[in-house]
Amino acid sequence: MDVHYTAVATANGRDGKAVSSDGRLDLSLAAPREMGGSGEGTNPEQLFAAGYAACFASALGAVARGTRQDVRDVSVTAEVGIGGDVESGFGLTVVLRVELPDDLENGRELVERAHQVCPYSNATRGNVPVELVVE
Repeated sequence: MDVHYTAVATANGRDGKAVSSDGRLDLSLAAPREMGGSGEGTNPEQLFAAGYAACFASALGAVARGTRQDVRDVSVTAEVGIGGDVESGFGLTVVLRVELPDDLENGRELVERAHQVCPYSNATRGNVPVELVVE
């Protein structure tokens, strides 16, 4: 693969900091209350959800441009769940809620095609269950 860009970030745990190499991302991290943490910082699942939602919206735009359709008004919400335990391991689940413009033709088909080209979808395929919900 010809790599066009590499993001670099360093974190020191769920209760710490995450900082990108360029300093644009500088966040306090905290485990969510639901997992026994303070909930007073960003958590990895939120970061993954934001990245996946943005990437999927971009992939949908690329697919739609190929069919000369406008998806500027699209909205993608990613819900990332985490579960499991220390002994058996932890895992993730993802629900992608895609809100499409009412006049978009073949919206479900475009979402399915975007799921085939999105880098996050390709990275999770076979490892993380991803549900696509078209609204």
